[in-house]
Amino acid sequence: MAALGVALAVLLAIASRRLYVYEDPRIDEVEEMLPHSNCGACGTPGCRPFAELLIKGEVEPGQCTVNSAEANQEIADYLGVDVGNIEKQVARLACAGGVHVARTRARYAGMKSCRAASLVSGGGKGCTWGCLGLGDCEVVCDFDAISMNRYSLPVVDAAKCTACGDCVDVCPKDLFSLQPVSRRLWVACQNRQPGDEAELECEVACTACARCAADAPEGLITIQNELAVIDYSKNALASRIAIERCPTGAIVWLDDKTGPQRGRDAKKVVRQEALPIG
Repeated sequence: MAALGVALAVLLAIASRRLYVYEDPRIDEVEEMLPHSNCGACGTPGCRPFAELLIKGEVEPGQCTVNSAEANQEIADYLGVDVGNIEKQVARLACAGGVHVARTRARYAGMKSCRAASLVSGGGKGCTWGCLGLGDCEVVCDFDAISMNRYSLPVVDAAKCTACGDCVDVCPKDLFSLQPVSRRLWVACQNRQPGDEAELECEVACTACARCAADAPEGLITIQNELAVIDYSKNALASRIAIERCPTGAIVWLDDKTGPQRGRDAKKVVRQEALPIG
């Protein structure tokens, strides 16, 4: 038995030497400088795979949108590389149809979940494309970046948003998308109905009137399938002029401090209570 034990120990020692895979000790150091959120916003499954790519020089520290600028700079200094000029992305909602402006045609009774409600005749909202307001996105956000306002609409805190994409995945209406913060011009609607029908169901729906397309620089905005669509490859041309004549305020200008800004011709929304169901 003793001889067998010695033989096995020798075999294990030989196998350990032959199968040993070197791992750069800097990986552990860099991983410690990362936020350990494993959110995937950087494009990798977690912080350790991101650290491994940093060591290989395949990514830049600035691609971690959860870390502070100071922490990313510390990683860059440690590795002797540039931090990288990566534009922050945030989740944005293509709907402004809260319960005070958008009609609910049927009362949903069941699990408080947008995904569950959407399986029951689409959730009961008059606008087929509208936010159902049951807060799946708020629940799934691990960074407390999404809260539901008094009108049952999600509000994204851009300062807390890490662009992890969980809200994008969970929304059954596909209303969330990740957008660079430089994109200030935004269509807060996904409606595809003709103008009069759209406005009947939601007072802030895009009616495809094309005034924004006419006022904006040529090619920046087009009307596709009854909806204004912005060509962000021409984002440098974007300005508030495109929102000013929108009659419903469906197209907005996003301001860091004051939030979505509607144009001068947008009808005022003064109603505070929810519209009746039916």
